[in-house]
Amino acid sequence: MKVSSLAFTSLFALAQFGTTTAFVQYDRRAFSFKSTKVTELHATASDAIATLSTSQTDTVNNLIASSIPDLEVKPGQSWAAADGVSIGGNPTTLDARDAPGPSNVAWLSNLCVSNKLSSLTIFNGPLTDVPHLISRCAVDDTTMKLYLDFRPRAYGAYEMKDAAGNYPGPETLGRASFEYSGNRKDYETKFANEALVAYINAAMTSFEGATASMDEMTESETLTRGPLTVSITMPLTDANVAAVAEARKKAVEFWIGWAQDDSHGHRPGAPINSQYVYDSKYRQNAYSALLPVYSNLFGAADGAKLAAADSGPLDEGYVGGGS
Repeated sequence: MKVSSLAFTSLFALAQFGTTTAFVQYDRRAFSFKSTKVTELHATASDAIATLSTSQTDTVNNLIASSIPDLEVKPGQSWAAADGVSIGGNPTTLDARDAPGPSNVAWLSNLCVSNKLSSLTIFNGPLTDVPHLISRCAVDDTTMKLYLDFRPRAYGAYEMKDAAGNYPGPETLGRASFEYSGNRKDYETKFANEALVAYINAAMTSFEGATASMDEMTESETLTRGPLTVSITMPLTDANVAAVAEARKKAVEFWIGWAQDDSHGHRPGAPINSQYVYDSKYRQNAYSALLPVYSNLFGAADGAKLAAADSGPLDEGYVGGGS
């Protein structure tokens, strides 16, 4: 696996551990982990995924579908329980949807690998600059690994940030540095604002015994992740299962609020075309970033099968394509 030399730019590059709190730093913001005594473990991996999947399906069927009534199931790309799909020996379902036209949902994947994984992926179409949403939780017998990301829709050179928190300027990147800086500013002003940071802080403090996931990042991961990526590991407890479910639901609420805000729409013409071009390349990079994650969890063959299904059609950068 090719690993980027810039892996240290992850949000959760650990800055400091104390006896009661672990602090992490990114983009001049500090997030804190709850570090109190962990409650007794009761949940099993099977129970945890069942709970997270039920919560996620309720979110899709009620919260998202009620807000976006033209969200349509894509039966040719979905896996129903009756289809008997198995990943890593575990029954697997995938509810694939999109919302062609003004609703601007290019791809939604509600994925459940029993006993192992619950994942929600939402890719937006090119009519807006609303962040894509990646919400994923994997479990084993004793731990949970949460990955949550609101991914920017324009390139901000986030992977080039150095250890001191600085980005390369025009002396390195030429005039493009001003474009990238502007993209970062737009994302921070419109989306990564005080409300989103407060939500992330509240979520982080609700998790028991959480620590930063120090997984090495591939180059594709550094190119697709956002500046506020949450990537943490925590004990598998009833309290953490409930906290993760609540945090993931709240993430969807943020996404819905943005998706229904007309101020995030692009002007017709060149801005939409440019977004389409960017999104098409992004979808390919996102798949390349996801492939090693699922391959590590389920093996090469099943990992590739799952990554392809969860990512949706890579040649379908706009909504309303093939089903």
